[in-house]
Amino acid sequence: MEINDKLLDELLAQAGTNERRRINLDLRNGEGDTSQRMLNALLPGTHVPIHRHTKTIETVILLRGHITELFYDEKGVECARHELNPASGIYGVQVPAGMWHTLIVHEPSVIIEMKDGAYVPITMDDIWQYE
Repeated sequence: MEINDKLLDELLAQAGTNERRRINLDLRNGEGDTSQRMLNALLPGTHVPIHRHTKTIETVILLRGHITELFYDEKGVECARHELNPASGIYGVQVPAGMWHTLIVHEPSVIIEMKDGAYVPITMDDIWQYE
């Protein structure tokens, strides 16, 4: 598979028909693949809850668009903000294992997300519970 403008356009069009305003494309080679790789097409207005991955670092690379990746401490206080925008020469960020994070989508965007190990769904303990 070639990752090109046509594919990114198709993914963003699919995200526009999804009520969550985002869609992903699994890039693994099959169920036995012990890595996590996906393209994630995101539209402004999508809601990604504050969450964490306790056992793995997440690498986020922006292929198109503009997003802000936000990091939070254990008290829910924002502790870092990363503006990803290829037009500004900032393409990606590493999210440390256990770091609470989310993102804001400023324009139609496509990221590639990569994590170590086989896919493990996050639990309710790994989604920030707003008080």
